[in-house]
Amino acid sequence: MNIGDVATQTGLPAKTIRYYEDIGLVTPERGANGYRIFGQSDAHKLAFLARARALGFSIEDCRNLLALWGDRSRASADVRAIAKHHLTEIETKIAGLAAMRDTLAELVQECAGDNRPDCPILKGLEGA
Repeated sequence: MNIGDVATQTGLPAKTIRYYEDIGLVTPERGANGYRIFGQSDAHKLAFLARARALGFSIEDCRNLLALWGDRSRASADVRAIAKHHLTEIETKIAGLAAMRDTLAELVQECAGDNRPDCPILKGLEGA
């Protein structure tokens, strides 16, 4: 199948597929005309990558997960370690976002939002 077909099948843009090829995540065959020829295994890898990226895994994590996926003698503990590390990163980001939300909500609550120049939001941003 050509890049348009595999893009439709996987939901990935052709540009992303080319990028994944450039960094070695997939290696489609090349026809005599130089065009990429994707097999079902390439489509499966690309779908796997699309799902992993949708969950926020880094390219390097995707590379490692893809290698583990293809290794039938893998230890599930290796896969779990990658996923657990990523989950910890997500939880840290969520905590940071919650702290930002709370601070901003407090500043918005303190601001009268009227015609006076005094603004607790600007004071809060300047660190005063």
